[in-house]
Amino acid sequence: MPAFSLGPEQAAWCAELRALAADRLRPLADRGEPGRVNRPLLAELGRLGLLERLFTSGALDLCLMRESLAYVCTEAETALALQGLGAHPLHAHGTPAQRARWLPRVIEGSAVAAFALSEPDAGSDAAALTLRAAPEGPGRWRLTGRKCWISNAPEADFHIVFARTTPDARSRGVTAFLVPADRPGLTGTALEMLAPHPVGALDFDDVPVTADDVVGEVDGGFRVAMSTLNLFRPSVGAFAVGMAQAALDATLAHTARRKAFGGPLKDLQTVAHQVAEMALRTEAARLMVYAAATAYDDGAPDVPRRAAMAKLLATETAQYVVDTAVQLHGARALARSHLLEHLYREVRAPRIYEGASEVQREIIARELYAEPHPTGEAP
Repeated sequence: MPAFSLGPEQAAWCAELRALAADRLRPLADRGEPGRVNRPLLAELGRLGLLERLFTSGALDLCLMRESLAYVCTEAETALALQGLGAHPLHAHGTPAQRARWLPRVIEGSAVAAFALSEPDAGSDAAALTLRAAPEGPGRWRLTGRKCWISNAPEADFHIVFARTTPDARSRGVTAFLVPADRPGLTGTALEMLAPHPVGALDFDDVPVTADDVVGEVDGGFRVAMSTLNLFRPSVGAFAVGMAQAALDATLAHTARRKAFGGPLKDLQTVAHQVAEMALRTEAARLMVYAAATAYDDGAPDVPRRAAMAKLLATETAQYVVDTAVQLHGARALARSHLLEHLYREVRAPRIYEGASEVQREIIARELYAEPHPTGEAP
């Protein structure tokens, strides 16, 4: 793949997104209640046309949106991303009736979507999920079980729920269902997490679903889930890159003006070299994210490997960069409301959700060994 750089129009669009985030999204985010869905923020994302772009743009545009918003307002970035993650299965695999009912409301920000895959004992091992869809006659099932760590739950207006329709079939026995929040037997509770995002658990007590609720095909839900994750994993990396760049820029400003040991911190070689390492890793992660997104848009055959590499490198990099930034700022960075205190709480979760770092390494290794490779014998 050729070396990557943004064109003038793309760079201008990113600058415009950062300005919009500062002027129109950040104030709404600041007024939101931590751990709850911020509906005024979603509505503004809709008015700005950003929610619609989730479904009309490619993977690279998605990455540019997430990186630009994350640099200024992680809450706006997360609200945008969760709408995309929850509604993309519907956009890509839903029936015309399902799309007509829900997608216009998602795009305007009046309906909140959720992607309900993880369970208490089936997080990283998504194929091991146990939420049961028990048959109740032709084209009818009852859902029983629990989902956990579901973003936008329990406040979402509808959920894409992955349930087991064929026992003991691992990934080949999972079906995706569209389940509105008012379906009888569906309840939920909010969870308090390290970062104050809307995350909760969902309980299913004989929740009725029918063939009209199936997203994709019966027993084809795992493909629905993985195709969604292949699109969104590089953009999780873009979210991480946006946070890393914000931490890096804050550190550049701080070390240039902070005086210690007879001069600014930047004149200390140990500090300057740490900042250089932060910049190096951030740029490397950005390039890998853009390359993975471009591969997705080009329909390349190695998207799963590239997506896993991008998410892994970018999220691990952001953790390093934010942690180093906190260290270089000292105790001031640990104060509530400091940018780095906020980023320190935000940056940890992306190494876990949508496939933990260990899962990404497993995907990379599996894809590598599945490809033709040299014998390794010396000439």
